[in-house]
Amino acid sequence: MASVVVGYVPKPEGEAALDKAVEEARLRGLKLVVVSSHRGGPDFDADTAADYERTLEDVGKRLDDSGVPYVVRQLVRGFDPADDLISIAEANAAELIVIGLRRRSPVGKLILGSNAQRILLDAHCPVLAVKAGD
Repeated sequence: MASVVVGYVPKPEGEAALDKAVEEARLRGLKLVVVSSHRGGPDFDADTAADYERTLEDVGKRLDDSGVPYVVRQLVRGFDPADDLISIAEANAAELIVIGLRRRSPVGKLILGSNAQRILLDAHCPVLAVKAGD
């Protein structure tokens, strides 16, 4: 079944992406696949994992009320979030990927790279980039 795939982080840009993805999935009559991707490592300890689990449970409760069929995927595989999002989109026949954007300085983009740019350039389907509301 075709889908709309959204990259979710528990930040304003992630919330904006989720809201837009629900809207797009409803409009297109498609399943929504919510992807929360983490590299793992020493900063992603048991407490952090438990916090993300609770956050994703809350996301599921919100989506229950949306009327849109959905799946929530939490991935901790050591990959870049861009790699995870693109591979999940391909595996789920995504018609659209929705990502949230935040403003970063040029130095921040240089040092950290840009997952958003990689998704925009490497995705097999259209990508909708949304900004968090003011």
